[in-house]
Amino acid sequence: MDHYDSQQTNDYMQPEDDWDRDLLLDPAWEKQQRKTFTAWCNSHLRKAGTQIENIEEDFRDGLKLMLLLEVISGERLAKPERGKMRVHKISNVNKALDFIASKGVKLVSIGAEEIVDGNVKMTLGMIWTIILRFAIQDISVEETSAKEGLLLWCQRKTAPYKNVNIQNFHISWKDGLGFCALIHRHRPELIDYGKLRKDDPLTNLNTAFDVAEKYLDIPKMLDAEDIIGTLRPDEKAIMTYVSCYYHAFSGAQKAETAANRICKVLAVNQENEQLMEDYEKLASDLLEWIRRTIPWLENRAPENTMQAMQQKLEDFRDYRRLHKPPKVQEKCQLEINFNTLQTKLRLSNRPAFMPSEGKMVSDINNAWAGLEQAEKGYEEWLLNEIRRLERLDHLAEKFRQKASIHESWTDGKEAMLQQKDYETATLSEIKALLKKHEAFESDLAAHQDRVEQIAAIAQELNELDYYDSPSVNARCQKICDQWDNLGALTQKRREALERTEKLLETIDQLYLEYAKRAAPFNNWMEGAMEDLQDTFIVHTIEEIQGLTTAHEQFKATLPDADKERQAILGIHNEVSKIVQTYHVNMAGTNPYTTITPQEINGKWDHVRQLVPRRDQALMEEHARQQQNERLRKQFGAQANVIGPWIQTKMEEIGRISIEMHGTLEDQLNHLRQYEKSIVNYKPKIDQLEGDHQQIQEALIFDNKHTNYTMEHIRVGWEQLLTTIARTINEVENQILTRDAKGISQEQMNEFRASFNHFDRDHSGTLGPEEFKACLISLGYDIGNDAQKKTGMMDSEDFRACLISMGYNMGEAEFARIMSIVDPNRLGVVTFQAFIDFMSRETADTDTADQVMASFKILAGDKNYITVDELRRELPPDQAEYCIARMAPYHGPDAVPGALDYMSFSTALYGESDL
Repeated sequence: MDHYDSQQTNDYMQPEDDWDRDLLLDPAWEKQQRKTFTAWCNSHLRKAGTQIENIEEDFRDGLKLMLLLEVISGERLAKPERGKMRVHKISNVNKALDFIASKGVKLVSIGAEEIVDGNVKMTLGMIWTIILRFAIQDISVEETSAKEGLLLWCQRKTAPYKNVNIQNFHISWKDGLGFCALIHRHRPELIDYGKLRKDDPLTNLNTAFDVAEKYLDIPKMLDAEDIIGTLRPDEKAIMTYVSCYYHAFSGAQKAETAANRICKVLAVNQENEQLMEDYEKLASDLLEWIRRTIPWLENRAPENTMQAMQQKLEDFRDYRRLHKPPKVQEKCQLEINFNTLQTKLRLSNRPAFMPSEGKMVSDINNAWAGLEQAEKGYEEWLLNEIRRLERLDHLAEKFRQKASIHESWTDGKEAMLQQKDYETATLSEIKALLKKHEAFESDLAAHQDRVEQIAAIAQELNELDYYDSPSVNARCQKICDQWDNLGALTQKRREALERTEKLLETIDQLYLEYAKRAAPFNNWMEGAMEDLQDTFIVHTIEEIQGLTTAHEQFKATLPDADKERQAILGIHNEVSKIVQTYHVNMAGTNPYTTITPQEINGKWDHVRQLVPRRDQALMEEHARQQQNERLRKQFGAQANVIGPWIQTKMEEIGRISIEMHGTLEDQLNHLRQYEKSIVNYKPKIDQLEGDHQQIQEALIFDNKHTNYTMEHIRVGWEQLLTTIARTINEVENQILTRDAKGISQEQMNEFRASFNHFDRDHSGTLGPEEFKACLISLGYDIGNDAQKKTGMMDSEDFRACLISMGYNMGEAEFARIMSIVDPNRLGVVTFQAFIDFMSRETADTDTADQVMASFKILAGDKNYITVDELRRELPPDQAEYCIARMAPYHGPDAVPGALDYMSFSTALYGESDL
C-alpha cells in the first residue's frame, strides 16, 4: 500500500522504492496508469494551451514537464534550455526534479537520464510522485491525511448507500457504484441512482465517467473495460481519478458545515418560538375560561324551590371538583412554561420573552384572584338561599320526625311488658330483669317530654290551618292512647319481678361465695399453665438463671394451692345438699361463674404434669446461652478491629481529597491505587458477615463485647466505597472542567488552596461566612449588606464587581450587560444570572457574526442569498423558516428575489427585530 509523510525529515516518496525493486509493471496496470496519468496531466496542461499524447515521449525534453509543474504549483521555474541536444534535455528535466525535491519530496531512484531516455517505469513513477505531492498530499479528514484521509472521505460520503462498501482503491471501485455514489451524494440531479444495478458495472462506470467529464470538468482518465477486465485495478490510477472528485466537491463540504451551524441556530430559535406560542395560547385559553366563569359565579337570581337551589349547589360542587382543578393545573403549568422559556432564552444567548399585553403571569394571577373572590361570594349566597327555603317546611317536617321516632321506639314495647320470662329465671337473671325494667321506666319517663312536644306541634299546625291537619290529629291521638296503656303494663311487670327475687336469694348467696373463691383460683391455675408452657425468649445467661429461680419459687407454692382447691369443692357440695333438701327448681347452673368442679380438678392435674417439663426446658436453654456467649466474643473481637480500620480509611480519604500533591492526574492515580487497597480488604468483611450470620441464626440481638453491629460495619464499608468512588469522580470532574474551560493547573491549585484555607472543620464544605471569606480572598467585592442577606447584587455592586475583574464599564457597555443579567429590570442581579453571564462571556458560543459568516459561505460570498440557495443547502423546514422571515435585500448588487441574511442573523440574537 502506498503511503507518504509530509515532513521533510521523512521519506515523502517511500513508495518510490517499488519503482526500483520491480522494474516491470503489470501490463494491465501500466496501461491504466498511462491513460490516467496522461489525462491528469492534460487536465492541467490545457490551462496553458497544450497537451501530451505519449507520456514517456512528450516529457523527454523536460519542457512540458516544467510547464506542468508551473501550472499545478502556480510558481515560476528556472528558465528552460531551448537546445535539442541531450545535455539540454537532461538540464531541463533536472530543473523539474529539483523543483519537486524543493517541495519536500524525496525522489528515490528517479534520474533525469531515465526520463530523457523515455523509461516508461521511471516516467510513470515521476508523474505519480507529482500527483501525490500536488493532488493528494493536502487532503485531510479528521486528523488523517493523504491516502488515509481520501479513503475516509470516500467512506463517509458513500456510507448512506447500502450497496457501496469502499475499503481500498482497487477492487472496491470495480462495480462503478462507488463513483456514482460520490456524484449522487453531492449532485443528485446528475444521476438516477435508483436505476443502477450492481451486476452491470460497465454501465455504472461509463455513466460516472461521462457525467464527471460533462458536468464536473473531470477528464475521463480510466476505461471501464480495463477496470472490469483487470482482476485488481491499478491503485494509483484509481487514487488519481478519485482525488479529482475530492477537489471537485471540496467546496460542498464547507457549505455543509455552514448549513449545519445555521440549522443548529435555527432549531434553537424554532423551539423557543414554539414555547412562546404555547404560552400565548395557554394564557389566552385560561383567561377566556376565567372570563366566562366569573359572570356565572356572579349570577344571584334565586330559585323558587328547594330542588332547584340544590341543583345549583350541585353544579357549583361539580365546578369545584371537576372543572376548576384542571385549570389550577393549567395555571401552574403556565408559570412553569414561562420560567422554562426564560431559562432557555438566557442559555441560548437570546433576549427575554415578553408576553402579549394582558397575558403576563401577574395578569393571570390577578384574573385568578377575581375568580376566587366571585367563587367565595357565590357559595355563601347558595347556602343562605337553601337555609331560607328549609325554614318554610321545618314545622311540618319536625312533627313527622318526632312522631316517627316515637312510633319506632314504642314498637314491640307492649309485647315485651306482657312476657312471663321471670318464672324460669335464676336469681341473677331476675336481678338483671329488674335492672332492665328500671332502665325501661327511666326511658319511658324520658319519652314523656317527646309525647308532649308532639301534641304541642300538632296543636300549632291546627292553629296555622296546616293543609294536612286531619292526618296529623289522627296520628297524635293514636300516640297518646298507646302511651297510657304502656304506663299500666309497666307497673304490673315490676310487682311480678320483685316477688320472684326473694325466692332465689338464699341459694344465690351460696353460689356467690363459690364463684368468689373459684374465680381467683381458676385464674391462678390458668396463669400457672400459661407460664409453664410459655416459650420464653432469653438472650443472656443471667436471664435464664432468673427464670430458673422464679420456677423454683413457684413450686414452693403448690401445697397451699391444693388446700384452697379442696375448700372450693366443699362449697359446691353444700349447694347440692340444699337443692336436694328443699326441692328447688333450678333453671340453670351457677349464674356467677362457669367454672365447674370438674374443670378445677382437670386444670390442677395439668399443672402438676407441666412442672417437670418446665425443668427440662430451662436446663436446655441454659446450655444454649453458653454457646451464644462464645459467638458474641468471636464477633466482637473481629468487629473491634474492622470498625476502627474503616474509620481510619475514611479520614485518610478525606485528607487526600483536600491535599494538593502533584497534578490532578497524579491525585487521580493515587486515589485509584488507594481504592484497590480498600477492595483487597473485602475478604475480612466477608468473614465477619459469616460470623454475623451464625449470630443471627442463633437469634442473638445484643453483644456487650463490642459497640459495633454488622449494620454499622456494612454502612461504614459502603460509605468507604462510596467516598473513594465519589472522590475519584470529583477529581475526574475537575479535570473535565479544567480542560473544557481552559483553566490551568495553577488556577486549579489556587482555587483548592483558598477552599481548604477557609474549610476550618475539614468537612469538605463551606458555610455562608466561610464561602464569603473565600470569595473575598479570590478578589470579589462582597461588602454590601443587602447582598449578604439576599444572595443578589444591585446594579452598582455588580458594576464594581465587573470592574474589579477587568471589565471596562462605560455607561453603554454596562447598560448592555444589565439588559442581559436583568431582563425584567428589577434592579438586582441574582447569583445564577451572574454565573450565566460569566459562562457566556468565556464560552465559545454561536454569535450573530458567526451565523452571518456561515450564510455568506452558502451565498458564495455575496451580500445576499437567494431562495434556491437556501432550499438547496438547508433542510426543507428550516429553509422555509428563513424564507418566511428574511427581509428583501436592497443593496446596489441586488437581484430579483434576493434576501437580506445579515439583518436576519442579527435579529436571531436580539440585536434587531426579526
